[in-house]
Amino acid sequence: MILWILLLLLILVIFGFGFTMQILWWVAAVLLALWIIGFFIRGRGGSRSGARHRFSRSRG
Repeated sequence: MILWILLLLLILVIFGFGFTMQILWWVAAVLLALWIIGFFIRGRGGSRSGARHRFSRSRG
């Protein structure tokens, strides 16, 4: 009886892992699409008033 319960739990874990991995693939695809869209909207040169320049100004 315990063997059947362990087998059922193993099947549920494997199914849950597969379902989670499919969701993560969809999330990765959406993030990649947003990154590509932002890349083309902003241009390949980047913005000149970006966050790096904003925080790297001298304090004096």
